[in-house]
Amino acid sequence: MSTIVTFVTPAATAPPGQPDISYAPDRDKWQARAARRLKEGNLPTTLPKGFPAQLTGDLVWEGDSIADTYDWTYVLNTEQLNEIDRAVEHFKGLGLSLGHITADTFPLPNLHAELRRLSGELHNGHGFFVIRGLRVDEHTREENIIIYAGVSAHIAAQRGRQDHKYNGQPADVVLSHIKDLSWSQNNGSIGSPAYTTDKQVFHTDSGDIVSLFALETSAAGGASKLASTWRVYNEIAATRPDLIHTLSQSWDMEVFEKADKQWKERPLLFHFPATESTPERVALQYGRRYFVGFGALPRSADIPPITEAQAEALDTIHFLGEKYCVNTDFQKGDIQYINNLAIFHARDGFTDTPGKRRHLLRLWLRDPENAWPTPKVLDYRWAQLYEGVTPEGQVFPLEPFIRSAGNKER
Repeated sequence: MSTIVTFVTPAATAPPGQPDISYAPDRDKWQARAARRLKEGNLPTTLPKGFPAQLTGDLVWEGDSIADTYDWTYVLNTEQLNEIDRAVEHFKGLGLSLGHITADTFPLPNLHAELRRLSGELHNGHGFFVIRGLRVDEHTREENIIIYAGVSAHIAAQRGRQDHKYNGQPADVVLSHIKDLSWSQNNGSIGSPAYTTDKQVFHTDSGDIVSLFALETSAAGGASKLASTWRVYNEIAATRPDLIHTLSQSWDMEVFEKADKQWKERPLLFHFPATESTPERVALQYGRRYFVGFGALPRSADIPPITEAQAEALDTIHFLGEKYCVNTDFQKGDIQYINNLAIFHARDGFTDTPGKRRHLLRLWLRDPENAWPTPKVLDYRWAQLYEGVTPEGQVFPLEPFIRSAGNKER
């Protein structure tokens, strides 16, 4: 049986004063820290003002039982696949750059209604789904990108900026490749697990929707795992309300791209009271490496170290994510869509072979019709993602590259 890689990248050097925590979660250290902090006492025993004791609805689910009530896989039939192929030829016939891919230039007259229904499922249902059956091997790389962007345009019209430069020049890069590059490039420049075979611990991406398209799966491992933020919230609220305080207070989050200031102060957890048109919600936005570093991008010593409470909170949401997650059985030709404010995700470590290398494409998307309100403190980040992205300026790289936020050589 093939060995499944878990963590192969050496741990990033911790800055002075940082708690004993690294990118790779350690269950024993987590439990010892929790026991120590509980023994010390003086922790809040009630929730922050306004936060709910419990959330309800379709977004509250557990991995071991969700399949009993929800089929998250939408399998395309032959007629739908043929309609997609006709849309590819239609778009190619227009002679436009890929940034001009929209629901109008990639017409799917019959599939459109189903894709709009699935967008509703993202925002108001269970928060995720998988489209299955795309015929990857029958298309060129560029055609697969056209299909990915075209189908996605019917689900969420806006594509987010994932990098601000390409090949050293300013650009609105809206497509990323998730692939192990450590074997072919200087591993000393990789500061994100996306470009390694390492396990990616639970996290969110940026923006409203994160989508992944599997051009190829790994020889072994690499399972895609999703967890309900709301289910995890309910557990923490019931058992450790002090950690809801911690998660909803300000954190010093590292900025891995060049900026005037190398960190932002913001919470990880956000509460939205019910309105006349929307239910009460919570949202989570965080990535563990922004607080503990990874590989060639350790946490900067210029940024205040995280606290013991924050270290425990990071481990708590990770291990509860593992407890309640679902494996989506991600296959070649699948596109996975998740509500990035309500679902957080992880990836098992994996093993590639020369003939079978895991290769995903990623889009960050937004559906203005169904989108949740953006937390005010994240307005700056949403502006970086979505504002000023023009059809002419969009770049869809055909080959993998290390984006700036995960590249020491940025």
